[in-house]
Amino acid sequence: MSLKVVTLALALLAITGAQADISAEQVADVVWNYFTQLGSGAKDTVEQLQQSDISKQLNTLFQDNLQNVNAYAEGLQKKLVPFATELHAKLRQDSEKLKEQIQQELAELRLKLSPYADEVHQHVNRNIQELQLKLSPYAEELKEQVNQNTALLRQQLAPYAQELRDKLQENVDGLQAALTPYTEQLQQQIDKNVAGMKDKLAPWADELKVKIDQNVEELRKQLAPYAQDVQDKLNRQLEGLSFQMKKGAEELRAKLSDSTEELRQKLSPYAEELKEKLRTDAEGLRQSLGPYVEGLSGQMDQKIEEFRQTVAPYGEAFNKQLVQKVEEMRQKLGPYAGEVEDHLSFLEKDVRDKVASFFSTLQQIEN
Repeated sequence: MSLKVVTLALALLAITGAQADISAEQVADVVWNYFTQLGSGAKDTVEQLQQSDISKQLNTLFQDNLQNVNAYAEGLQKKLVPFATELHAKLRQDSEKLKEQIQQELAELRLKLSPYADEVHQHVNRNIQELQLKLSPYAEELKEQVNQNTALLRQQLAPYAQELRDKLQENVDGLQAALTPYTEQLQQQIDKNVAGMKDKLAPWADELKVKIDQNVEELRKQLAPYAQDVQDKLNRQLEGLSFQMKKGAEELRAKLSDSTEELRQKLSPYAEELKEKLRTDAEGLRQSLGPYVEGLSGQMDQKIEEFRQTVAPYGEAFNKQLVQKVEEMRQKLGPYAGEVEDHLSFLEKDVRDKVASFFSTLQQIEN
């Protein structure tokens, strides 16, 4: 088994683990990321990888994982790995063919639109302005959601630091027994509030997708009268635009989820550290806990504030990204546009469609 196949299979196993709930999107991510990494990687990097002992390590880990997966997951893997490797093998050939096809289609579309260049330019500019107006409230809404949720998180966690200070002052005997419940309660509050924040932020990307669909459809209607006889080529470009914009929305969803999870991981050690301190000898407990409890609230507030400052601008950055995508579309349709290299967007869409179809077929067979 070659290093490339082992690496791909290992990546697939890493996301399946011992379970069989792997999703089509996960497989598509693995295949596509692997393809783009090989495509952008330098030749000497691949040669160094092949010359190192990582091949042996991957083979060993691959065999270990095979022994751990259950029968259903192993059966899925046997179907999945050949499909994924075959799909990956076709990508390079398909990429070159698609690149030529997209360039030819764009050339024909530009030629058709060239007599109406000014009108097309005006329509796309108007579409950009309307998109900015539609998206602006969502950026503000995200910022407000982040501000409200971080304020709530501070409000929920603040009493624990105060109660710890009070208990520390009141209890002389049985200090460990009095403080121990607070470690679990603090961890529960961290987990509960961060999970709630993640749930509130998650639907935001879905709402943006609706606006993206509306905006692309409006642009299609505006440009359709100028693209008679080449509607399929216009539709193809707009499908690529929609795919890129929705992919950005999914990336935003992932960033929000990852950021909230990162916040949980930054706050959780405070509960663990408190638990560790309570395991020390009773005589030194008050002395070691005093400075820690005094600084606990401020330290947690600092982590929460760092999260707020990082995440709050995500909406505005996303809006700029979407506007940039439409502007790139305008430039591609211009009469003096140069060669384009964005055929990879269409190729990626095709890969994800194929993986989704593969999983749909598997489900039909199982049912």
